[in-house]
Amino acid sequence: MIPHIIADEKIPFLKGVLEPFADICYLPGDAIDHLHASRAQALIVRTRTLCDERLLHKTPVTFIGSATIGYDHIDTRYCETNHIQWTNAPGCNAFSVVQYIASAFFTLSRRNGFHLKNKVLGIIGAGHVGSKIEQLARILGMQVLLNDPPRERLEGPGKFTGLKTLLQESDMVTLHVPLNLHGVDNTHHLIGPGQIRMMNPQSWLINSSRGAVVDQKALTVALTEKKLAGAVLDVWENEPDVDTGLLSVVDIATPHIAGYSADGKANGTAMVVQALALHFGLPLRGWFPPDIPLPQETLIRIDGRGKTTEEIVGEAVIKSYDIQQDDARFRSDPASFEQQRDAYPLRRELPVFQVRITNSRPESVEILKNLQFKTTTI
Repeated sequence: MIPHIIADEKIPFLKGVLEPFADICYLPGDAIDHLHASRAQALIVRTRTLCDERLLHKTPVTFIGSATIGYDHIDTRYCETNHIQWTNAPGCNAFSVVQYIASAFFTLSRRNGFHLKNKVLGIIGAGHVGSKIEQLARILGMQVLLNDPPRERLEGPGKFTGLKTLLQESDMVTLHVPLNLHGVDNTHHLIGPGQIRMMNPQSWLINSSRGAVVDQKALTVALTEKKLAGAVLDVWENEPDVDTGLLSVVDIATPHIAGYSADGKANGTAMVVQALALHFGLPLRGWFPPDIPLPQETLIRIDGRGKTTEEIVGEAVIKSYDIQQDDARFRSDPASFEQQRDAYPLRRELPVFQVRITNSRPESVEILKNLQFKTTTI
């Protein structure tokens, strides 16, 4: 039997892939409803489609694939109880988030005149993304504190730090946790008034996980009263409605695009297509998008004369992706949150770029290679 599939029309690289093997209908993610699901054996979605009992009750759906790293929009308990296989795309955009965080680091250091080397970075959530951020920080010479209670329970306390200690001792804190609303690992408002009071007033908070992990009212007060050095937010409570008061006091603001590199999108779509192929026995188990577009310029030229290693590396990172452009675009029209996500400009990850350095420093070349840039020196 040919499966009938409903797919979010904004999932990249998907159109044309399943048509030879399935009956597929593309819809806006927030328009997929129970009537559509009642005619489908599979749903391919993003975070804008809430897959719960209201959508799925008494439907023939046996498979849900979300081309995203998060899955809080899927009622996993209902799916498992009703024999609906579900999958997400864990780690698909991890390197995209690394690029985003790296650009944020160097932008903040340039604007505020500090060095990243030897800064203490507190990473809350050391899963697919957090582990990659740890690697980034160590490459840049930063000290790292990790907080991840689920991993600590499995692995023991050796490499992990309590949340209070991490908040007190970190110069920068970055969040990479799922949004859990219940249980021992509840992360809703994980960073609230009490946690912000624990932080060093000269420290920075970065959130690219889920908006509700941070209490936005508490953060607004802290930033307004200069209780923190600043904040970088890619995610917001009540998206796509953005608190403009908070927007006005954060240092860098973007519309939930940290993981929006073309590479991350391709990975997410491929993971879902391959899982769906396995579920229905389709001949696409090794499928991957054949042609990911390239930016107009992939060669980054840097003259290292008179520049420190950190300045050279920062220049390469920001030329590969300048977070300030996304910030400026978002601030100019925060009401177009969804439109900016849907029409997000092409962004490729670090390994696509060739860095050509004149008057180079050996240590800067080594760091760039460790960040997976291609490098040549003159």
